[in-house]
Amino acid sequence: MSTRIDSRRTGGVAVVTIDAPDRRNSLTLDLSAQLAAAVAEAERDESVHALVVTGTPPAFCAGADLTALGDAGKDEGLRAIYEGFLSVARCSLPTIAAVGGAAVGAGLNLALAADVRLAGPGARFDARFLQLGIHPGGGMTWMLQRAVGQQRATAMTLFGEILDAPAAVSAGLALRLVEGDHARLVDAAVELAGPAVEAPRELVRTVKRTMATTRTLTAHEAAVEEELVPQVASISSPEFARRLAAMRQRIGGDRAADGESRAVGNDSD
Repeated sequence: MSTRIDSRRTGGVAVVTIDAPDRRNSLTLDLSAQLAAAVAEAERDESVHALVVTGTPPAFCAGADLTALGDAGKDEGLRAIYEGFLSVARCSLPTIAAVGGAAVGAGLNLALAADVRLAGPGARFDARFLQLGIHPGGGMTWMLQRAVGQQRATAMTLFGEILDAPAAVSAGLALRLVEGDHARLVDAAVELAGPAVEAPRELVRTVKRTMATTRTLTAHEAAVEEELVPQVASISSPEFARRLAAMRQRIGGDRAADGESRAVGNDSD
């Protein structure tokens, strides 16, 4: 029986998979620790520009293992279980959750911890804490209200409303529905990460930090000021100079080719 976190590299993307299908990818203390370690390893790897987190079918993550929850007891034990999804929430790289099945309880937290969520046809987003007689934890009420608004979050948390993939997209909880099997879902997540892979890694990390700051601001002018320093730094970077030179060369080549075609056209008149 496989019970592990699998981490692989696809281009500049780290694909991190909870691989415990016989337990529906429920998080134990050990799996949470492995997940946190995989995220940290991806952040240290200079070749990685983005991270995709998913679960081996049929589930995305069925929450925290109930035995582990019972054994955790007090604050520190619960914090250890949280550490897996909190590592995704803290990740300095852009993160995408490829949700192909049920995301329940702590599994919903894991999906919410990612910057973007893609949903497969079998995705289900289910808070379920109240039905188990457990108070939500790990910042779920904060993350869910920010993702879907107060009314929908209340319906999901207090009234047990479950969102399937189309409903999650409609509510803004998932970016889009990806039809097809789980492999197609993961491929779509990797494809979505493509522009972040092509961009300079430190610029990607800086933009993510800036977005975390500006979404808490209330005034446009404050956002202008927040963006100014890192934008000036990026314009002064060797990478920007290289890309600008390449663009100018390409534009020059296009103009030359256009001029040649016009000349050929004139000669044929």
